[in-house]
Parts: sequence; structure tokens; C-alpha cells
Amino acid sequence: MATGSSAVLVVRGGKALGRQGWIGAALALAQGRIVAVGDDVPPSGGHRVLDATGLLVAPGYLDLQCNGAFGVDLAREPERVAEVSARLPEVGVTAWCPTLVTSPPDRFERLQSALAQAPPPARSVHDHEPARSLGLHLEGPVLSHERRGAHPPALLRTPAQVDTSRWRRRDGVTLVTVAPEVEGALDLVAALRRAGVTVSAGHTAASPALLDAAWAAGVRMVTHLCNGMPPFHHRTPGPVGWALGHGRVVAGLIADGHHLDPTAVAAVHAGLGPTRTLLVSDAVAPAGLPDATVVATLADGTLAGATTLLDGCVRNLVAFTGCSTATAVRCATTVPARVLGRRDRGRLAPGCVGDLTLLTPDLHVVGTVIGGAVSAGLRDRLTGP
Repeated sequence: MATGSSAVLVVRGGKALGRQGWIGAALALAQGRIVAVGDDVPPSGGHRVLDATGLLVAPGYLDLQCNGAFGVDLAREPERVAEVSARLPEVGVTAWCPTLVTSPPDRFERLQSALAQAPPPARSVHDHEPARSLGLHLEGPVLSHERRGAHPPALLRTPAQVDTSRWRRRDGVTLVTVAPEVEGALDLVAALRRAGVTVSAGHTAASPALLDAAWAAGVRMVTHLCNGMPPFHHRTPGPVGWALGHGRVVAGLIADGHHLDPTAVAAVHAGLGPTRTLLVSDAVAPAGLPDATVVATLADGTLAGATTLLDGCVRNLVAFTGCSTATAVRCATTVPARVLGRRDRGRLAPGCVGDLTLLTPDLHVVGTVIGGAVSAGLRDRLTGP
């Protein structure tokens, strides 16, 4: 089982992610939180010590769009959400938004109920703490028929046709993807923002003018940029041109090399910059399985989610764009935390949640620390009481 988090844990010897990149700085964690960084870290004597020599120490990865993985499809079997949580730390994800695509209404209720239960303890077969839920991401059903992608057309709805009364932060909904052109969508955006929910524009063909109105109503993100929307054209820039030129909106990016060509990833990242590029996996059930195909599609060839998990997307961003490893990691940590308004995640600072992802210099995951509990992949580096 994972090592407990009640005692002070000191992490020394690695390169920690700081404002200026990777720096040599120690961390101290206690009661599931970071309590000290750098010169404020107490001496190692009497404390558990994690030797991170040769490793990069990052905030825990956050995946805001994950529809399932490791053989679990949340739209079909929402009760199995804990199984996904139990496996995600293997790829460095310490917290995530379980994502429900357009589905029958009972799936939402079943997933809400499953997440409301106490999180399961780490299982000996995995030997690490599970990833924590940041709240549901509802991708639909208020989406464009024209740009629905793999979403079932018969289940798409206007806000007036769906019960949105429990689409609130206090009810466990953190993120909702909406197409602004659907009748009543702008009023829904405003209501969601009042309910503490982050709203993303997606599966949409909205014009820049309508997207400006959506921004004014409360949209702060675009879901998987370039997918589920018309391609950029210099006279009809659409959602892609709007996002690139906006300056403030954050855009999700599936850097698997299939949803966007690597050259397109480089172009989009150059337009968004490091503070507005949000890496997401958009993973589906086959992701993480040994026999996973390179891309998931419907029978007609429509893309239906990704099989590359978030750690692969982080490495791909470096390979496709030439950006620094620090920039790529921030796109999976700092940026998602900021768009959700979570100042307690995505940074290595006192008061932040004690979730860490430890990496090799080429960004392969060695292990995690979740709430101060050290995973098996790092156990041989742990000393002390």
C-alpha cells in the first residue's frame, strides 16, 4: 500500500518546476499540502526524505478531458470511474475531470453518484493513491448538430430540453462544453458561471462575433481546438481564428499526432503561447491498454477520442514544437489549474495540494506523490521514519 502522508515528507535532490524553469529546490509536505519550498524547507533529520536526484519534480498532472481509459468507458459504465482514478497516476495524472460525452440522462446521475462516494483506498495491485476528481466535465448535450463529431445526434439538446439544475460546482460539475450558437446557450453560459462552473466553447461553428458574446457571458475556454469545429479560413476564421487571436481564452489541445498533425500542433501552440495552451488527453476506453489502436474512430472514420494519455501528450508537445520541457509540463499543470480557478493546484508553492509527478529529464513518469503518499515507483528513494 502507499506510504501514509501524516508525517513530514522532504523532497530533495531533484529539479523542481519554478517560475523560471527547472531549479534546484527542496520541498516539504505535511498533511497533504506543500508547507515549504527552497530555503524554508526544514533539515532532513527526523523526517521522511524522498531523494529525487536526477529527476524533475513537477506539480501533479491535471487532465480536464478524459472520457475513460484502461478499458473503461464512462459513458457506458460510469460506476467504474474509480478504476480509471486508480490507474491514472501511472501516467502522472494526480487529479482529473471525469468527462461525460453526450449520453442518456441517467449516465450523468450515475456518474455523479459514483463520484459522491468516498474515494477508494489505493489497491495493492497498483500500489499508489488514486487520482482525485476535480469534478465532472460535461461535454454535451448542448452542442452543434453540424459539428457534433462522434456525439449521437439523437441525444443533442437545447438548454430548454435538458435539466441543468444540477450543473453546479456544489453538485460536482466543474466544466461544461457548450456550442454558443444553440438556442438559449448564452443564457446557459451565464447561469453556469454564476454556479461556479468553468464554461468551454466546443463542437461549434460559431462566428467570432458570437464567440465574443460567449466570452462576455462567461466562456473562458475552447474544447479541443481545431476538432469539432470548421477549419480556419482567412476570410471566415471561425472558432480557430477567434481562439488564436483572442489573447486571453485558453484552448484545449490533443497533442496525439492524429487529432492535429504535428505541424498544426506547432502552429496552434505558437499562436496560443505557453499560458493559453491546455493539454488534454481526450482519452477513451482503449487508452492505456497494451493493444490500443493509434486512434479511435466511428465506422465512418469520424474521430471518437484519443488513445494517447496525458504523459504522451506532454512529450509530444516538446517533440512537435521544440518548446522547453518546463513549458510542456505547465500546459498540463499550471494552465489547467488556472482555467478552473484552482490556485491550490498546478504550482509548487506553500499551501498547494501535495501532489507531485516525478519525471525523467525526457518526461517519462517515474512515480507520483499524491496528498503526500509516495507511489511504489519511488519507494526505493524513500528513507526515514
